[in-house]
Amino acid sequence: MAFAGKYESENQENYEEFLEALGLLSAKTDHNVVTEVLQDGHNFTWTQSIPNWAWSNKFTIGQECELVTMKGDKFKATVLLEGGKISAQFPQYQFTAEIIEDKLVMSCITSGEKGVAFKRISKRM
Repeated sequence: MAFAGKYESENQENYEEFLEALGLLSAKTDHNVVTEVLQDGHNFTWTQSIPNWAWSNKFTIGQECELVTMKGDKFKATVLLEGGKISAQFPQYQFTAEIIEDKLVMSCITSGEKGVAFKRISKRM
């Protein structure tokens, strides 16, 4: 599955609820998020940015790597690619991403009784 490209957010669900669940409501922005995915086989660089802020992770599918959360905390995880979906377990949520009809669809689901399912759909730029 080819994820490489640059995408701009066009629709998102449960954005504020997700940020609140992570304790990041103060990070809420009205800017469109730009996601740039560089892919060389199973090696990825995944960057999300808005004006004056960027967050990036490098990983290889199937290998343990060090990732960084939106807060800047480092952790170890193995990023998987199954059924055309990239997935990784972040400390506070499960992340998945897939390409559906040339759009990048990312989902983050927090754990717990009151888990929040955040979804962002981004179009190619």
